[in-house]
Amino acid sequence: MIYLKTNEEVERMRKSNDLLGRTLAEVAKVIRPGVTTAQLDKVAYEFIMDHHAIPACLGYEGYPATLCTSVNEQVVHGIPSDKVILKDGDIVSVDTCILLDGFHSDSAYTFPVGEVKPETLQLMKTTKEALYKGIEEAQTGHRLGDIGFAIQNHCEKAGYSVIREFVGHGIGKEMHEAPEVCNYGRRGNGIVLKSGMTLAIEPMIALGKRSILIEEDGWTARMIDRKPAAHYELSVCVRDGKADILSTFEYIKQVLGEHYI
Repeated sequence: MIYLKTNEEVERMRKSNDLLGRTLAEVAKVIRPGVTTAQLDKVAYEFIMDHHAIPACLGYEGYPATLCTSVNEQVVHGIPSDKVILKDGDIVSVDTCILLDGFHSDSAYTFPVGEVKPETLQLMKTTKEALYKGIEEAQTGHRLGDIGFAIQNHCEKAGYSVIREFVGHGIGKEMHEAPEVCNYGRRGNGIVLKSGMTLAIEPMIALGKRSILIEEDGWTARMIDRKPAAHYELSVCVRDGKADILSTFEYIKQVLGEHYI
């Protein structure tokens, strides 16, 4: 069942998402060669707790951390570790959820570490562009397939692969609500979007082929060909004419400055 949010509920979600945007910016401040992904996780956990919110990923279906930190060919759900040390040229996707005042927020950003290869930077740029292409379709009267088509078309035209095993989703009182939001599809297909629907849209795009596997930890998904993958995510509310973006990358932009992709 799809739960349409009231204006008051949307504003509560916006506050949760604002805190999440600030959390990712705090993580961005410490991303550099030599830092471990466990250190990133500690920064996020402490910042969320200091602001009287709940790190919703921690313990979710047994997940052991606040962040998902997926490095290079890892797509999603990489587990932070003292053994994973970021190095120059890496990229790291940082994904997390926060529960604040009864509502969840969800966002992800792929960060460059030092000097990253131009072809990887272009993958990141195209993936983020695709996110906004999808968001443009999150309007009252459009269909769910319009979002997936916009993302798929933008990325495949650039020669990239869309990962299909993981999708976006509805979000609100629960971290994952109906409907699923695929990053591929056909225009005019799927349910009709209604004002008040809140969605987490999150393209996951690969430089190589789209085949993945799950590593032995039972969580980390990586590309079989070990080529890089990028992941960006924002939470939005469907509205007439233009989607209302609840999450923000603006805090990250302030931290990264000229290195903002």
